[in-house]
Amino acid sequence: MADLAALADKAAAQDFTSLPVIDMTDATSPDLEKRQALASQVRDACLNVGFFYVKNSGVDEAVVDQTFEISKAFFKTSAEVKKSIDISKSDNFRGYMGLLTENNDPKNKGDYHEAFNLGLDPSLMPEAMNTDSGKLRHSDNQWPTSELYPAADEFKATSLKYYTEILNLGKRLFPLFALALNLPEDFFDDKTRLPAAIMRLLFYPGLGDRQVDELMPGIGDHTDFECFTVLRQDDVGGLQVRNHAGDWVNATYVPNAFVINIGDQFARWSNDIFVSTRHRVLPTLKRDRYSIPFFFGCDHDVVMDPIPTCVSEDRPNRYEIMTAGDYVHMRLSDIYSQSAKPEEAAAVEVKA
Repeated sequence: MADLAALADKAAAQDFTSLPVIDMTDATSPDLEKRQALASQVRDACLNVGFFYVKNSGVDEAVVDQTFEISKAFFKTSAEVKKSIDISKSDNFRGYMGLLTENNDPKNKGDYHEAFNLGLDPSLMPEAMNTDSGKLRHSDNQWPTSELYPAADEFKATSLKYYTEILNLGKRLFPLFALALNLPEDFFDDKTRLPAAIMRLLFYPGLGDRQVDELMPGIGDHTDFECFTVLRQDDVGGLQVRNHAGDWVNATYVPNAFVINIGDQFARWSNDIFVSTRHRVLPTLKRDRYSIPFFFGCDHDVVMDPIPTCVSEDRPNRYEIMTAGDYVHMRLSDIYSQSAKPEEAAAVEVKA
């Protein structure tokens, strides 16, 4: 088996100028050697970059297209519809968020995008609603009513169809991550039965002729919180990943591919064997930009004891041990507490 610590130390001394593209065709192959070869590619990406693309993922592209369409329609609808499901009406980070109501980098004024957040829906897994522990929990999502928004039923149905597709993709990725960490393929199965999977529809309004404010990026410099993120982006561009030297590398659009990146849960859990890489989204200029990130975490009550293959006498555990749910709740609370002042957000929304 590969010496993970030695590989991680070697990776830290190297750098990257592009993101690898991995073909997932063999993810469900009956041939273990093919699955292990694929996991080796995943390991290299997770140790060296923390980001990679996947193609031939098994996700229905028609569902992807439909989800982008309902996202565009939702963000073009009236303020009344959006405000009816505003995140302020949720005690669990669900619902609509306006411009600048999120701030990933405290030195900025806020992130220049709108969002709609949803989590594991009772209609998909009702048993999840009764198994919460700690500070983060499963809960009902907020959905617009058909009285206010005629396309409400289609919006909900399509969103949940996409959610299910990516949930299944995440479950195909976990065995590869396990093999990459010298673990049995089923190591994460009992830790992802009721996963903390948050999906977001994101809209970055094009600035047109308006002046760029560097303190209002699309999304500020940050790392993600969960185990990994599955992102689908359009062809507008703007996502950048920071390499070891501090240079920003463009995560350019790859047709029919998803961007996968490691989050802080996996970095902590793997004792920094896997890399959670900082990234940002630049202000969108002439064209509107849309993307759909899906943040895949483990079950809320999983205690993130260091993964056995990632600790040793020479590499002791580097992090406080806590549950996955408590960790993500702490990070979410910190981000949303950095929100722009309501009057600032309202002023920008009028201009947009």
